[in-house]
Amino acid sequence: MKHEQNEDVTLVTGGASGIGLALTEGLLESGHRVLVADVSEENLEALRSKAPATQLRCVHMDVSDEQGVRAVVEDSEASFGPISGLVNSAGIGRDVAFLDTDLDYLQRVLQVNLVGTFLVGREVARCMRQRRRGSIVNIASVSGIRGNAGRAAYGASKGGVITLTKVQAVELASDGIRVNAVAPGPIETPLVGRMHTEAARQRWVSDVPQRRYAAPAELNGTLAWLLDDKLSSFVTGQVVSVDGGFTAAGLL
Repeated sequence: MKHEQNEDVTLVTGGASGIGLALTEGLLESGHRVLVADVSEENLEALRSKAPATQLRCVHMDVSDEQGVRAVVEDSEASFGPISGLVNSAGIGRDVAFLDTDLDYLQRVLQVNLVGTFLVGREVARCMRQRRRGSIVNIASVSGIRGNAGRAAYGASKGGVITLTKVQAVELASDGIRVNAVAPGPIETPLVGRMHTEAARQRWVSDVPQRRYAAPAELNGTLAWLLDDKLSSFVTGQVVSVDGGFTAAGLL
């Protein structure tokens, strides 16, 4: 069911693929105005035709580029609409054993997943503070909660996102801004497709009580709830696992 469109904008980083794309499509279907920021020009171009320019704006943005992030946020605020919602979905990663993880790879993962989440959140929160309202949702991971093998870099970055989320929530609450995180389990995304070998997939399925991977759109309900100031007005600083029971499980 479609709803009337409002002026407020939701910014989705990494919004042209995977979890971000599924959320973007869901928000558009519900009548929201969406600003999608992504590094893939090909994916952005494929997305542009899905909604009129008054409802959807697609921009190239590297979340680890401080000046680029600031320029995109300022331009959107001036020419597209006030950003009332932010979902930090941009991220990279692959499975590499701790002893095989080189410094360049570690720094790149931290720069995109953690520093990128910090930079976009800071610039958007500065705008939200002026209106004294807004909701930020950071995409973390169960790998930021559990010590999953092969995730020294990725897990550290997502663990950092979880702590960042809690600090943001505490500091920004008095400004009317809520900040939460969603920690997905195994999701059928292009990123997971690159990270998980067939053997890894079998292990994940055996360790998830629901015995399957989720579709990206299965996160939409949780994300939409956290973005909604009416439905989740007293929820901030929380990490919601959407993982088929993975983090709750003991011996299966």
